[in-house]
Amino acid sequence: MNTAPSIDIVRAAEDFRYLLNRGYPRKAALELVGNRYGLTADQRHLLHRGVFAAVDAGRRRSKRISIRDLRQKKLAIDGYNVLITVEATLAGRPLVLGDDGFVRDISGLSGNFRKSQKTGGALQRIFDVLKQGKPQHTLFLFDAPISMSGKLAQEVRERLQNKNLAGDAMAVPVPERILLGFPGVVATSDTAIIDRSQEVLDLAGYLVKKRKPLSLVRLGKHGPLDRA
Repeated sequence: MNTAPSIDIVRAAEDFRYLLNRGYPRKAALELVGNRYGLTADQRHLLHRGVFAAVDAGRRRSKRISIRDLRQKKLAIDGYNVLITVEATLAGRPLVLGDDGFVRDISGLSGNFRKSQKTGGALQRIFDVLKQGKPQHTLFLFDAPISMSGKLAQEVRERLQNKNLAGDAMAVPVPERILLGFPGVVATSDTAIIDRSQEVLDLAGYLVKKRKPLSLVRLGKHGPLDRA
């Protein structure tokens, strides 16, 4: 998919946002707009990941914290959500900057993740942020049903130990069961988790915005890309 938004995509995003702001059901509104503009499945997925009603976007933005606000707080990381997004920017895969200020991967790889040559570099960048932010304790959570999650969790535990960072990494059947009730900061761009969390760090988005990749699609009005 071409990452430069076409005029039709921009207009479709405006129409989709208009309908959402007036209470139309999300699924029905997306189908209506998608059919109106003849959008492909990828283009509809782009809108789904990036366009939200103003009230929802504003509420999520109010929960975002910066790296400097992370100091001495407990942090839980939605492992694959963050890792896949960071890998996407290293690989030049398309990303979208949502109306709510969160950066999201739009490749749809979450359930089919496989460790690649980009994984080590992505983990290194994530750990660089942890060294900068200095959380009190960091918990990485990976989806156990995804192949090799146990080995990835073990690698992350070793990295934490080698870098003298307090934390742990686990492969669990349903990470959301821990993330949704976590008593601290959650690093994710998953809307369901954001909506039920008190403080959220867009860790992957912070790294993406620092790189300012050409693959980052913007469908709405946003502040400076270096906002952290």
